[in-house]
Formats: sequence, structure tokens, C-alpha cells
Amino acid sequence: MVSSKQPIGVFDSGLGGLTVVKQIRRLLPAEDIVYIGDLAYLPYGNKSQQQIKERSLKCARFLLGKKAKAIVIACNSASAYAYSYVDKHVKEPVLNVIDAVVEDAVRFTRNGRIGVIATQATVQSSSYEKKLLKAGDKISFFLRACPLFVSLVEEGEIQGSIVEQVATKYLAALKKKKIDTLILGCTHYPLLRNVIQQEMGTRVALVDSAEPTAFKLKKLLFKENLLSSRKEKGSLKVFVTDQGRNFVKIANKFLGEEIQSFNLSRV
Repeated sequence: MVSSKQPIGVFDSGLGGLTVVKQIRRLLPAEDIVYIGDLAYLPYGNKSQQQIKERSLKCARFLLGKKAKAIVIACNSASAYAYSYVDKHVKEPVLNVIDAVVEDAVRFTRNGRIGVIATQATVQSSSYEKKLLKAGDKISFFLRACPLFVSLVEEGEIQGSIVEQVATKYLAALKKKKIDTLILGCTHYPLLRNVIQQEMGTRVALVDSAEPTAFKLKKLLFKENLLSSRKEKGSLKVFVTDQGRNFVKIANKFLGEEIQSFNLSRV
């Protein structure tokens, strides 16, 4: 029997999912969280659909081994290719980061023109396309793969001329589409928010998955009577399958606070 005292499980191919953890900790401060970053297989964005499914299920089962009461897939590529697969194979509730951010974008847009930037795998999956098509005939959408953004963030490059040049190249076509809302379809991209906003202009609203996913999680836990009732702040345990260069510094930027310890684990 699942208990409200059990932790929330969150996984991503790397450390970008800590942006989702940050919002969960803000919205649900009493919850314990266990996070696994699959750095040994980073990025998922250039992996096959089958490998993304296999790695996602392994990460989910790792979290369930840590008694997770719910699983959050904090990776757009995994959400796109493996959500249904993971949901089918585990009995605990599973959330992805695509559903919530699409709902927000549709709610925010004023002219019905929405852009999506994501990894190559996420764009090729057509997940955003399918979700936005369901939003109705009044919504027009435009997708753009921005694979170098992940590499830049992983290298700690989140501002400066190199990032600005890449952003200009990637976003030029979207600017011509006169979009008023842009979905940041990768958990790494919020760290580039300032550069992206500067390139797109202040009239374009940037929407990322972290906050809406945290709200969706809160609703789910409330519905399932699984919200923690403790008064003190919940704990955060971070596991990684590999320790990349500068990963502690990068992880702290994603989370917005210093992570006390990392645990290396084979998954």
C-alpha cells in the first residue's frame, strides 16, 4: 500500500530535471524527493526510441526501489517516447512534462501562434505536434530542434557571445512566424531563458515545463490522498549514473540551491 510518507521520484537523462525538482520543492516543500540523473546515457535526445524506453523504465524502477509514491519523467525526450511505456509497466502514478506545459501555452497565447524548441528526438516524436493539434483549429504551431542548447548548458555556457550566436541561428525562423508564446521543450533550456528572451523579444512569453508539472503533481497527489502531512521541509536525495565534468556546479544552477551530496549508482 502506497503511503503519503513515501518520496516523490523524479528522473531525467541528466541534471536538467532538477529545474522541475526546484519547482516541486517550492510548491510542495514537505515532500521528500529522490532524483536520478542518467548521466551515463546523456543525452536521450540522440538515442533510439527503444533505448529511451529501456533507460526510462530502468530509472523508474530504480525510483520505485527507493519507495517512490509517484514518478515524474522530467525529460522531454523520455516523456515523448517512453511515458506510455513506463506508465504501462508500473502501478504507481506517472507524470510527464509535455502535457502540463502544452496546457499552459494554449492558455497563455493571445494570437494562437505557438513555437516549440526541443531536442531532435522530441521534435521527431511528434508529441508536441499531437498535443497541440488536439488544442483546436485556432492554434498554429511551429517546431524547431535546438540540439546545441543542451551541450552548451552541460558545459556551463549559459550566456555570452557563443550562446547568443547559436540562439540567433536557431530562433530566426521562429521569429518570422510571429509567435507570441514559446515552449521551452527541454529541461535544460530554462537556464538559457535570458538569452532566448533577448532574442525573441519581450512580447513573446516563454513557457517551460517545471512549474506546470509541479502544479499537476500537486493535484494528482491531492486526488490520490498522497500529499505529505509533515510540517518540516522534505529531503532531497540525488543519484547519478555517472559524474560528468562540472556536474556539481551545473546541478546547483539547475536546482537554485546547493546540493549537499550526490550518490553514484548503477541503473
